[in-house]
Amino acid sequence: MSGAVLVCVQGKRTAGEPGAPFRYWRTNMEVILKEDIANLGHRGDVVKVADGYGRNYLLPRKLALQATETNKAVIEQMKASAARRTATEKAQAEEQVTRIEPLVLSFTRKAGEQGHLFGSVTSADIAAELATQGFEVDRRKIQLNEPLKSLGDFVVPIKLYREVTARVKVKVLADAVEEAETEAPATADEPAVEEAAAE
Repeated sequence: MSGAVLVCVQGKRTAGEPGAPFRYWRTNMEVILKEDIANLGHRGDVVKVADGYGRNYLLPRKLALQATETNKAVIEQMKASAARRTATEKAQAEEQVTRIEPLVLSFTRKAGEQGHLFGSVTSADIAAELATQGFEVDRRKIQLNEPLKSLGDFVVPIKLYREVTARVKVKVLADAVEEAETEAPATADEPAVEEAAAE
């Protein structure tokens, strides 16, 4: 059990011993993260986690290595390669920002008289439109607090990397077929009125 730390946690009292507190031992282990994990750490960090979390989640999914002396030596090589990989990923994200920001994504949806949409434009819709333009962006990176439910122009942030965010312009337009249908009955009634007046 190398790298494990025993922690005594005071728990509930047992029924047999009214005055004595119940104690159990929880072990912590040190792991080296192979990927960034939210609320835990970044790639290459040595962190202490609960024994069960490390053995049942992090290690089987290959998200971490057990922090042994051998692995600590390997981690130095991993940190160097991670720094190079981070630099290239950031450079690619910055280059992608320069290609995405000039885009204007247009969506046509059916809308009511007040400009409220009957449907909505979601982050999945924006990701699909970006894919048709040649940009593969995960919909979870599109930071849309709630779907767009009204007509107009919007600026939607897309977090491509930790410190790199692109802002894409989104236009939501009313469906042209719906506008033609509302105008068509009015123009169709006018010739009928003119014919009735001529008779």
